[in-house]
Amino acid sequence: MPRPLGELEDAVMTRVWQWNRPVTVREVLEDLQQERSIAYTTVMTVMDNLHQKGWVRREAEGRAYRYTAVSTRAAYSAALMNEAWSTSDNPAAALVAFFGMMSAEQREALRNAIRIVQHDDAPEGAPVPAPEDTPEAAAATEGEGGSADRPAEPGR
Repeated sequence: MPRPLGELEDAVMTRVWQWNRPVTVREVLEDLQQERSIAYTTVMTVMDNLHQKGWVRREAEGRAYRYTAVSTRAAYSAALMNEAWSTSDNPAAALVAFFGMMSAEQREALRNAIRIVQHDDAPEGAPVPAPEDTPEAAAATEGEGGSADRPAEPGR
């Protein structure tokens, strides 16, 4: 499980992920300087640290490097969510609480994701159930009614 990115690491990775191409320290620096005062060496150190941690790979180009993301922001977010969920002493209650915090748009995205996963797991030619017919969607919908504030029953 990746450790959560620090504030500056996240700012750098956000650019690497958004640009979706090999980037130089100078490019990231110039973009960051539109928001804050920051030194070239600071950005270079952060990008080197991200390389050492396995977040980016780099290729030499002259005397500089070009950095490319190893995975996507979505994969990073998913790993953080999975870690938080898996460390809970009551994963079902954690999910219900999480679903209760979601906006209507996020719940719709969840329903779509469940539909995709179920479709990928289904035998070829099997019908894909409507999202509201799935246990996961029922749990998400349960969170809409404020049940996230209710403690889970023991053994659940």
